[in-house]
Amino acid sequence: MSWGDVASVVENLAPTIASVIGGPLAGSGVSALEKLFGLTPAPSLNLTERTNDVAAAIAGATPQQLADMRKADQDYAVAMAQAGFKDTETLASLKVQDTVSARDMQTANKSPVPAWLTFVITCGFFGLLIGLFCAPVPEASKALIYSATGTLGTVWLVVVHFWFGSTSDTSQVNDLLAKSTPADGQK
Repeated sequence: MSWGDVASVVENLAPTIASVIGGPLAGSGVSALEKLFGLTPAPSLNLTERTNDVAAAIAGATPQQLADMRKADQDYAVAMAQAGFKDTETLASLKVQDTVSARDMQTANKSPVPAWLTFVITCGFFGLLIGLFCAPVPEASKALIYSATGTLGTVWLVVVHFWFGSTSDTSQVNDLLAKSTPADGQK
């Protein structure tokens, strides 16, 4: 189970927590959800693995746990407000600021490193996928290879986001359009 499978549920039930996932405060949002579901992550787990564990817990959540997610979001919003983040827009803007600063750095320095990393990550990810389709995976290393594939896929999405931006703005526009009322005489 991945975060993408449950993201819309979290956005509806816990919009403040959902707004930080994928940004520089993602760890605090994941921690709030781990606490809610009684998850204690192993020290060796990275944030992607922890997020996937939370996603699996959400997928199997009871109605009471889903209701408790709203309360956890309210508590998280209060904690973030005390830390100086007044609303979800401020929290969401951190993601944008993070990307903008990386792009500004690239514009100022014109370093070849991001382009080379993009090339290596893209070749590695798609090379691994082709390898998985063409060769049998040894039983002893399935967990490692599948975990590496998931992690590399996540890293590749971050790379694509760096170069081409995110579709989160598009989803926000779609949500606003769905909630809006049409002008008189239009359907």
